[in-house]
Amino acid sequence: MTKKQPAEQENPKVDPKDESNRIKDPSQWTTGGEPMTGAQASYLKTLSEEAKHPDAFEPDLDKAEASQRIDALRKEAGRD
Repeated sequence: MTKKQPAEQENPKVDPKDESNRIKDPSQWTTGGEPMTGAQASYLKTLSEEAKHPDAFEPDLDKAEASQRIDALRKEAGRD
């Protein structure tokens, strides 16, 4: 029996039973209540302008709220 090299060992990140790697709803993020990131703010501002919904951008959104609005605007714009 040969010893597996590190690159050949099973990757725990691809275990289908490991739910920790699944995409979580933004409302369940542990950091969802923190202020949105600069990247989120920039992207949300761009999407809201493109979708003709400038009121969708609010500078005081948290990460979870920003993510949900980004997802909604992406769907509306057909970017999914």
